[in-house]
Amino acid sequence: MSTRRLLKAAEAVREVVSMAILTEVRDPRVRDVTVTSVEMAPDMRSATVHVSIMGGPSKEKLALQGLARSAGFLQSRIADRIETRYTPKLRFELDGGVKKSIEIARMLSEVLPSAAVTPAGDDESDNPSADHPQDDA
Repeated sequence: MSTRRLLKAAEAVREVVSMAILTEVRDPRVRDVTVTSVEMAPDMRSATVHVSIMGGPSKEKLALQGLARSAGFLQSRIADRIETRYTPKLRFELDGGVKKSIEIARMLSEVLPSAAVTPAGDDESDNPSADHPQDDA
């Protein structure tokens, strides 16, 4: 049940939390953390914050612990910046999508020859007259 109101609230919470993590959270465990998305509960009393953490499993575990300890501070930032009836209770979950996409790209670069990996549109030899008209001088 994703209504427009819930989506707008989730986006606002994502912006506030990501900026607060970047600029205000002083916990040394909370480093290299990116907020990828936020899911709001239908009653808007709780929110699940999906984060991507660069580093190994031990760093991910430490960062999630630091985020859990910083949840009250982050909730106070949400209350300061967003006018809602309830301040959502934050819960943090690891989003492995970014790491999976990096791993897939690495595997593809190993398997495919380098000529097949070139981005589309970079090869100008396909249609030289389309972008560069020839002079008949």
